[in-house]
Amino acid sequence: MSQRVDPTLAREIEKFGKGTWNECFHCGNCTAVCPLTEQGFLFPRKGYRAIQMGLKDTIEKSVEPWLCYYCGDCSTTCPRNANPGETMMTLRRYLTSVYDWTGLAKKIYTSKLFEIAAIIVLALVVLVLYVSNTFYPSGEGSWIGDDGGVLINNIAPWKTIHIGDWAMAALLAFLLITNIFNMWMKIIIKDKSLKVPFYAYFTEIFSLAWNFFTQHKINKCDNSKTYWLLHLYLMLSYVVLFTMIVFFLEWFQTDTIHPVWHPQRLLGYIATIGLFTGIFYFINNRLKKSRENSKYSHYTDWTFLTLLFLTTLTGILLHFFRIYGMPVATYITYLIHLMVLVPMLMIEVPFSKWSHLAYRPFAIYFANVKKSALKRQGKL
Repeated sequence: MSQRVDPTLAREIEKFGKGTWNECFHCGNCTAVCPLTEQGFLFPRKGYRAIQMGLKDTIEKSVEPWLCYYCGDCSTTCPRNANPGETMMTLRRYLTSVYDWTGLAKKIYTSKLFEIAAIIVLALVVLVLYVSNTFYPSGEGSWIGDDGGVLINNIAPWKTIHIGDWAMAALLAFLLITNIFNMWMKIIIKDKSLKVPFYAYFTEIFSLAWNFFTQHKINKCDNSKTYWLLHLYLMLSYVVLFTMIVFFLEWFQTDTIHPVWHPQRLLGYIATIGLFTGIFYFINNRLKKSRENSKYSHYTDWTFLTLLFLTTLTGILLHFFRIYGMPVATYITYLIHLMVLVPMLMIEVPFSKWSHLAYRPFAIYFANVKKSALKRQGKL
């Protein structure tokens, strides 16, 4: 099936990261050493070929960039220093913008100024809403409970905060679901070379949940056990805290000071440690450039780590200010926390780094659906 060549494709993709397309002379070494490449899904060489030939449709319907977990073996063994590992990362950023129907992902990934402006605007919106719907503790004595802790729900009622939580969660869900639908259209529906049987969507559904919660394919890469464990701990910590805040805020934001061993506090502490551990590990790698996948950092990588660090730091400070009876500090820290948290979620989840948590398992799922169809047709 023929497709139109786009001579500007390489320049367009280069806006999303490091571009070294011309260095590749297709020796195939990167594909040979990759422990994740398999019959029917070959990378990174396939991506290079499509970029060099201007095959935009091929790139947009590909799942290969998402199957790569960036262990870096391909880059370290490339005889031309074409950096195929970073090329796969660049393609993931580009595909994120392709799936996004709003066009915001492209602006965030290609304009540092736009990303900073978006963070500031969202933070100011939070500031206005917070000041309008909360109560500043003017007389500290009336804001302290019998157990010595701050009556946080007198300052920022959980029901009011919960309305904002649900509104934000609904918007995030809508954006992610519609973008994933767009992803499905490009990968499955627009691929006229393959007819996918309806039952395949059900037989392969387990792989979607399994890959989301375990990220187990990283273990196929050499020397990636520590990386996988920390990546998994960071991801699960984020999921736990997000779930507690969005679905169990009444239980999580309480005026009662529970013992340290209470599940509410234990889950919070374990998740906070997971976030800090992951943050410091990845920051250290990017500063030292100790791993191949940390040698090149896009500005959005640093934005993500910075926002996540500030969100985690203000969150744990808010907790301690509350339990030690400091209402003014609690009020101000809660405001700062939300001014960081909301922009992080609204930008990172549907348009930037955190969106990969959704796109990767869905890409693996779609790849498995395609493999099922190929086997049925005797092509695999």
